[in-house]
Amino acid sequence: MRNLTIGYSFWGFLGHGITDTPDGGRSHRRPFIDALRAAGHEIVFLQANRDLLEAGDPLGGTYVFDSGLPQIDALFLEWRWAIKGRNTTPCHAEGHTCDLHRQAELLTQYTARSRTPTVIWDKDRTLRPGSMWRATPQTAVCEAALDPSPGAHRLLFPIDDQLLECADPAALAAQPRDLALAYVGNQYDRDEHFDRYFAPAAAQVAHLVGGKWTQTSRWPHVRFLGRIPFPAVHRLYGRSLATVLLLPERYAAVGQMTQRIFEAVLAGCLPLAPADIHRIEEFVPAELIVSSGREVAERLTVLQEIAGSRQHADLIRACLDRLDLFRLSRQVDALEGVLGTITRDAAGQGAA
Repeated sequence: MRNLTIGYSFWGFLGHGITDTPDGGRSHRRPFIDALRAAGHEIVFLQANRDLLEAGDPLGGTYVFDSGLPQIDALFLEWRWAIKGRNTTPCHAEGHTCDLHRQAELLTQYTARSRTPTVIWDKDRTLRPGSMWRATPQTAVCEAALDPSPGAHRLLFPIDDQLLECADPAALAAQPRDLALAYVGNQYDRDEHFDRYFAPAAAQVAHLVGGKWTQTSRWPHVRFLGRIPFPAVHRLYGRSLATVLLLPERYAAVGQMTQRIFEAVLAGCLPLAPADIHRIEEFVPAELIVSSGREVAERLTVLQEIAGSRQHADLIRACLDRLDLFRLSRQVDALEGVLGTITRDAAGQGAA
């Protein structure tokens, strides 16, 4: 396809950012953008430069941010949704973030008025099934799910090809690990999975949980760290034998796996996966699929017995092989396919 100037809207960071904020995109957003640039596309960021404003990171002056309405060929949105008390309040109100207002401005100007080809990446599955944007001409919705919603396209969270190529299962298996179990991620809609799979096993083994968990009284035995800096995520997984892939039901039902799987596997932390995740066998080998907290504890016992062995390395290798689904080059091809279709459609409408 031809090279495009893409206006890219996201609310988060390209670098390490700051600790006290959620942004799962930090592990994959920058490689994705750099790959699009390497493919010849020009990227202009249309939300606030939070790396500079909040983290004091100029990112080497590598990227272009524009608070106006520049000329672009296509609009790409990491979909934002209403969060009461945060982005639904008046501008300049205490605690206000302007991501939702800015997104509305971009959709109004580019998608509705100018009919600019638009891709909505609904990474959190919050775009309503009946949303007008699903039926707007020259607009495509992408989801990070194996089975996306009707009419939507698959665009998984990407992992850099080079990281996959360089991962050494034997070296990862040989790494000392003082924790049997770890989890990194926020509480949002994960209580059911946590209660069923993680908490019972945590009562029996050394463990840590990093992330924002505000309602924890029902699990007094679990060691919660609170939010941890982004670089500490890899270090925590690097000292842990295994994690549990905890998903909100709306993710599990369609096979939407978060970036936590490759963050863990690249550190040699084996992902135990609940059996109720749709198409789970495509994400992990059968030996790592569990149906209860009791099974989590049983698998951890086995993993502790084989830690550092060839069998351990083979399990890590099997997990790495399954990460091919998320390979960055595959996701760039997927997005370019979608962009090619909607830009051709837009050109056809213009000719008509």
